Amino acid sequence: MTQLLWICLAGAVGTGARYGVGLWAARAFGTAFPYGTLAVNLVGSFLISVVLVLAVSTEHIGPTLRLALTTGFMGGLTTYSSFNSEALKYFDERAWGMGAVYMLTTGGGCLVAGALGVVVARRLTGTG
Repeated sequence: MTQLLWICLAGAVGTGARYGVGLWAARAFGTAFPYGTLAVNLVGSFLISVVLVLAVSTEHIGPTLRLALTTGFMGGLTTYSSFNSEALKYFDERAWGMGAVYMLTTGGGCLVAGALGVVVARRLTGTG
């Protein structure tokens, strides 16, 4: 139960950070490109890799802190960091084919699922 509480609290902080970065990026760079989303995806991918390597190779990050930082904070900041970490695991294990399949099916599948969601929502609302 304690782990769940820490994950939830860290997730709230990550979500707030994502919102703040989005606001900042829109003011700083405009809204023609999703700079805020790009920024949190890049930072999240970097941070989840650092945390996971440190958690495995040192005693500095225990199981609860690892979960709070990865599932909680990075999960709230961006779900892309988890996707990135999982894809990198395949490549680190030299499972090139599985890594490529995972990346292509996730990227392509998410685009198709998102497009289907738009179609369904437009039909439900009578706007398309």
